Amino acid sequence: MTIRLTRRQVLRSALMLGGSGLAFGAYASWVEPRFRLAIREYRISPSGWPAGLRLTAAFISDLHASEPYMSTQRIAGIVETTNALKPDIILLGGDYCGGAINKPFIGPATVAPILADLHAPLGRHAIFGNHDHNIGIASVRRAFAVGRIPTLENAVTRIETEAGAFWLAGTASALAYWLRRGGESGPEERPIVTIHGRRFRGADDLPGTLAKITDDAPVLLLAHEPDQFAQVPERVALTFSGHTHGGQVYIPGIGRPFVPSLYGERYAYGHIVEKGRHLVVSGGLGLSFLPVRALCPPEITLVRISASFAA
Repeated sequence: MTIRLTRRQVLRSALMLGGSGLAFGAYASWVEPRFRLAIREYRISPSGWPAGLRLTAAFISDLHASEPYMSTQRIAGIVETTNALKPDIILLGGDYCGGAINKPFIGPATVAPILADLHAPLGRHAIFGNHDHNIGIASVRRAFAVGRIPTLENAVTRIETEAGAFWLAGTASALAYWLRRGGESGPEERPIVTIHGRRFRGADDLPGTLAKITDDAPVLLLAHEPDQFAQVPERVALTFSGHTHGGQVYIPGIGRPFVPSLYGERYAYGHIVEKGRHLVVSGGLGLSFLPVRALCPPEITLVRISASFAA
């Protein structure tokens, strides 16, 4: 059977497809990145996790504060929503300021006081990301110090609970120094990493960080770039990372066209388990480079950790 389409039917179909494309483009460039906010929840039972220690961690990463997508009002709303989840601990994964190309920048001195309103019984703890280095890490450190938000740069802290203690470790960015003309070169002993044509050196020291742990209590690790997970030992119960934004764009049947990682989509998003080791990669909240999110909405990541969960 042959189906013949009239000229009017062809034009109508073309207009419908074009309209659908425009509508999706408007959604991806305006609605999803600016107005959507998902709560992504995981339940994880790491190997060897103490039976009596139950922990809920809220993980916020990649705000990229800038107008109009991540305004001060939106950040304050994210803080309020996070507090309402009543987590035991709040973890901040880096890249707090600076967003999509040519968008007005909101500085760390403005962002940090808003984040200082985050509250949890076991505190809020932060690491820094590659964008924090790009805009001037000294200013970001200073703002977080003024806001009394504890930070971990290749450092650890031991956290006591009624059910037992655990260690929280945090590494510096593995892409801290962008090797562009006139920029900082970073420590020359560190290898050069090339991602999508851009060359970087890191400031991270995973072995040195973990060497600061002095007992056998379980370890949670904050590492901005999930590529660091490839070197994380079994000693670490769970690693939290951001950086990828889940690719910002997810196309069903195709995947994520752009992931800033040496491993492609391997560590792009979600709960990843390799050889018994656990990694959670948040989709993040803000935008980097292109001002678009499609089927990858901004998220607060909530992770419940226990030796077991009731059915």
